[in-house]
Formats: sequence, C-alpha cells, structure tokens
Amino acid sequence: MGSNSERRSALAVAMLSSFLTPFLASSVVIALKTIGEEFSISTVTASWIANSYLLAAAAFLVPFGRIADIRGRKWLFLNGMWVFSAGTALCAIAPSVETLLIFRITQGIGSAMIFGTSVAIVTSVFPANERGKALGLTTMLVYVGLSAGPVLGGALTDFLSWRAIFGVVLPLCGVIMFVGYRWLVGEWKGAEGEKFDLEGSVVYGVSLTGIVLGLTFLPNLLAAVVIIVGLGGIVFFARLERRKECPVLDTKLFSQNRAFAFSNLAALINYSATFAVAFMMSFYLQVEKGLSAYDAGLILVSQPVLMAAFSPVAGRLSDYVEPQIIASIGMAITATGLVMLALLTTSSSLLLIILSLAILGFGFAFFSSPNTNAIMTSVERKCYGVASATVGTMRLIGQTLSIAVATLFISLYVGNVEVVDMPVPLFHEAFRTSFFVFAALCYLGVFASLARGKVHE
Repeated sequence: MGSNSERRSALAVAMLSSFLTPFLASSVVIALKTIGEEFSISTVTASWIANSYLLAAAAFLVPFGRIADIRGRKWLFLNGMWVFSAGTALCAIAPSVETLLIFRITQGIGSAMIFGTSVAIVTSVFPANERGKALGLTTMLVYVGLSAGPVLGGALTDFLSWRAIFGVVLPLCGVIMFVGYRWLVGEWKGAEGEKFDLEGSVVYGVSLTGIVLGLTFLPNLLAAVVIIVGLGGIVFFARLERRKECPVLDTKLFSQNRAFAFSNLAALINYSATFAVAFMMSFYLQVEKGLSAYDAGLILVSQPVLMAAFSPVAGRLSDYVEPQIIASIGMAITATGLVMLALLTTSSSLLLIILSLAILGFGFAFFSSPNTNAIMTSVERKCYGVASATVGTMRLIGQTLSIAVATLFISLYVGNVEVVDMPVPLFHEAFRTSFFVFAALCYLGVFASLARGKVHE
C-alpha cells in the first residue's frame, strides 16, 4: 500500500478525472437537440454523437487495462489525458457531423486509457479497509460531473454555443495533467514482463462493435445478422482467451470468481437501465415540455445531485456491510424511480419530474460505489488494472446499450425524422415504452446483485 502522500495524490488525480468525462457526457446530451438542429440531422443520428464516444471507450477499455498492468498505470493514464485533450479540442471546431463523430471516437479512446487505470491506481495505494471510502469519493465526483454538466452545458448552449462545452473542458484537462506529472509519484505494474494479447484484443473490439452497431440499427435484417456475428465473436473470444498464457482478459475471473462475475453483471444491467434517462429526458423536457436547454439542465441535475451526496456514504458503508445487501437495495430503489418516469405525461408537474429523478439518483448512489468495491475487493492485486477496466467496460457497454434501446424505440415509434419535426405523441410512446423496459431490466438486476455472495471475510 502507498504512503499517505501517495494516497492523497492518487485520490486527487482519480477524483478530478472522474469528474471530467461524466461532465462532458452529460453536457453533450443536453445539447443534442441544438446540435441536431444545426446540422439538420435526425434524432437517431444525433444519438450517435453520444454513442460513438461510448462505443470507442468500451472497445478499447479492457485492452488498455491490460496494457496498464504490463507497462504502468500512471504512464497510460497520463498519455490518455493527452489523447482525450486532443479529441476535445477538435470537437470544439468540428465543421460537420461526420468530423464531430470522428473526434468523439478520439475522445472515447482517450477516455478508455484514463478509466482503464484511475480506479486501479486508487485500489493499488489504499488498503482494503479504506478502499470503499476512497472509491466512494471518486464515485461522488462522477456524479458531481453529471450534476454540473446539464446546468453548465445548458447555459453554454443557450447563451454561447454547444462548441463552448468542449472549450471549457480543456483547462481542466491541463490541471489534471499538471497534478499527475508533478505529484503522482511512483508507478504501478501488476503484470510487468508479461505479453500483450493483440489477437484477443482485436477479436474483442470488433465483436463488441458489431453487437452495438447491430442493436442501434434494429429492426433492420442486416443489423440482426451483425448482432449474431458479434455474439459469435464474443464466444470465440472467450474460447481463445482460455488457451492464452497471457490473455487480455482472464476469463477465469468470470468462471471461477462468483462475486466478480455477478457484480459485473449487476453493473451491466444497472447502466443499461439508467444511462438513457438523461438522453430521453433531455428530449422530453425540451421537445415535449418546451423548456430551454438551460431549464432542462436545472431539472436533470436533481438526479446526479443525490448520487453525489450519498455515494461516499454508501461506499464507506460497504467497507463494513456486505455490498450485495446495499447494492441490491439501491437497484430496487432505482427501478422504482424508472417506473415513476415511465408514468409521466406531457402535463406532469415539474415537482413530480424532479421527485422521480431524485429517487432514481438516490437508488443509483447506493448501488454504484458498493458494487465497484465488491468487484475490486474480489480480485488479486495483479489483476487490478483488468478489473478496473472491466468495471469501466460494464459501465460503457451498459451505457451504449441503453442509448441503443432508447434509439430503437424512437426509430419504431417516430421514425428517422429530423429533431425539429419530431411528433410529440409518438415520441412519448417511445419514451414510456423505454422506461418500462428499463424498469423491468433493473428489477431483474436485483437478483444478479443478490447472487454475488459475500466478499468480506
């Protein structure tokens, strides 16, 4: 374990970087309507401004987690900050939606390098009895970023331009790199000298991309074929990794570690059921309720504020109480919040909307940091990088699937129409169906959370 100064430095860098990408993600979501109108694109195409980033991050996260274990977690983290910063600067000046999508992919690759390492660095320097508290603080900053994003993003979009969202992120990137280079001492390698599995990394990335692309373009027949091929690729990947001496992802972590497997499954389900909330609510508040981007952001902030307030409490509690209990209760509360959102109508009061989002945020807080603590505590020290990357991968795949499901229902009910022409009654049918599906998924997730067993001795 690290010294007190090492712990403070690692925690500071992890917390700042944990704020960065959620802030940018939630800011961009609130601006999608405006971006769609500027580039004259459909809602489905606009969803890819969010999804391209998530997909790139998900495809690269596990390979980068493995590279971090071999080459060094600090080294990969700081290089990731350079890639992320470059992608952010280019997004601010993107002349077309096509170039914006390319630059969002660049951001996603940089994000994979950052989040394939930040949780692993924190886990490396904190002892087990303090890890939940540290991860809770890191998780809190994720939700502070989610809280600030809609408000600041909405204000920047309304009063300046959506491009200003990317501009305000760059100084924070500079601060993180300054702190990292100056005070993040030492290096952490859990698998130094082992080989990197390039073959497995390529199969994994291509298969995952195929599945997500297919889901996004359903109900097209070709999309279904792409999904089947992608799933076949994942099966092949799992078999391939079992034969590797140094696999990019040790599948034994899933087959022989019950707590790790079911904690990751619970995370995947939870993010699949919740991430599209901001996406759908952004259009609901601006298109259906007629609010400005700034006012919509003020309402959306009620969810992540509760997340930020209670995540440290839940994380600290999971150091003493079994995470399966706390996380499962949190998942059930989250599902209740999703049902409340599904029952909203065009005439629903703003107070009811805020209450529904607050309940959702409270439940998510009691799920997320205890679940992450369970995952990181269930593996050996040499696997921290891959475990950290797996946590992030479940989050990103879940987020990507969530947007894909919401986009699917918009395609089925509304069709491929431009944002400015979206018919409100048909959109609301897509809105309601999405949230009922998400709620059912989340209730099923409670059982995955309970099935993990105990992680504390």
